[in-house]
Amino acid sequence: MNNQINLKEYIREIPDFPKPGILFRDITPLLAEPTAFQEVIDRLTDYYRDKKITAVLAAEARGFIFAAPLALALGARFIPIRKPGKLPFETRAFHYELEYGSDSLEMHTDSIHTDDRVLIVDDLLATGGTISACIELVKHTDAEVVGCAFLIELLFLQARHKMNGCDVFSLIQYDSE
Repeated sequence: MNNQINLKEYIREIPDFPKPGILFRDITPLLAEPTAFQEVIDRLTDYYRDKKITAVLAAEARGFIFAAPLALALGARFIPIRKPGKLPFETRAFHYELEYGSDSLEMHTDSIHTDDRVLIVDDLLATGGTISACIELVKHTDAEVVGCAFLIELLFLQARHKMNGCDVFSLIQYDSE
């Protein structure tokens, strides 16, 4: 695997977006390059291939981009986690507190089974709020969270330590903003 693509080359940095002082890591150049996008899916598949994943879960929206093809590659079900009111069937919700307010995530009540081995996927691990909520949502089903996978991890925010013991795997890390 010495010929791996340098995925960081496909991440565009946008200063002061969405507000002043934030350096946004834009994944759209990577998504626009099929070879780089395929490399992401291949590396994630290689890492999780032998972990007996039965379901791949992602919160909307950018997590869907990576989770759906990864689920196919692993032969697992894809489970979308959505904001309230977006799923048409009976749902289970998890409400969580943010720095300034609260939020909720929902999934269909029949999407996860107690014997499932679940992988949670997102594009970016920053503060960890959404992923922690996804972990809690899965825990309420008695299924096992096998890991949390990300394209990008912002190490300086130290969210990995807030993941309730979840094994965290990321392909690109940034040590500072």
